[in-house]
Amino acid sequence: MTTQAADIHLADPLTRHRDPALAIEALDFQVGQHTRPDQSVEILRNVSLSIEAEEFVSIVGPSGCGKSTLLNFIAGLTPIQSGKITIADHPSGGPRLLGYMFQQHGLLPWRSVLDNVALGLEIAGVDKQERVARAGKMIAEMGLTGYEHHFPSEVSGGMCQRVSLARTLVTNPDIILMDEPFGALDAQTRIFIQEMFNQYWETHRKTVLFVTHDLSEAIFLSDRILVMGTRPGRVVAEYRVEIPRPRRFDSLRTSASFNQLLGDIWQDIKTHTQLGTAHHD
Repeated sequence: MTTQAADIHLADPLTRHRDPALAIEALDFQVGQHTRPDQSVEILRNVSLSIEAEEFVSIVGPSGCGKSTLLNFIAGLTPIQSGKITIADHPSGGPRLLGYMFQQHGLLPWRSVLDNVALGLEIAGVDKQERVARAGKMIAEMGLTGYEHHFPSEVSGGMCQRVSLARTLVTNPDIILMDEPFGALDAQTRIFIQEMFNQYWETHRKTVLFVTHDLSEAIFLSDRILVMGTRPGRVVAEYRVEIPRPRRFDSLRTSASFNQLLGDIWQDIKTHTQLGTAHHD
């Protein structure tokens, strides 16, 4: 496949009121085409999607379909081979601030909970008094009051993940990218953090692109769900979650609309996984 140079673009400020917060157009990606052309692997094919401001969108699909790779392109961690990513300007005229939360918490073990949460503010040059105040407020919002001066090794895995979430949110990003952020947690802790983050989102209405393998999690949190097919990854289905907000996870699971949506999405994933397997065999 021929590749061409492509970059992440900022939308024209004169048209930003009509633009989505984030748009991806015809994104392709393959590995090995330069070093082993006869064994190159196509990871993404013609991926296009858009996300409106304050919209919560989840991406689900089989392992290896390029979900995490897609987030890395948006974050600028992986160079674009072919296609285009556009991030609209913030209404004030400046570029939108991205937050990125990974599956592993990645906390610095030599820094306290407070200092880990404040890391992004410190890098941004926020003065100490303000960053301590903002980090402390976010720590309280995550239910971690009293643990400010503990180190990651002194708190549970679930608490470390809440610290990581607080570190992502404390900079007040306009767009939040999340790569299976709660996937490594036990079921009980995962639901607890899902409800906490859902409450945060319903209060602050950030633009979120959320990658998960947990369909229940996707339905509970999202306005819209995109299903990706097996490699080469591409969007094969889209579902709008019409379940009213605010939502509670315990009552949601017993609703007919939730279970219908769960079944439909799962059937789509199975169908496209089987088709992809048959194609590659």
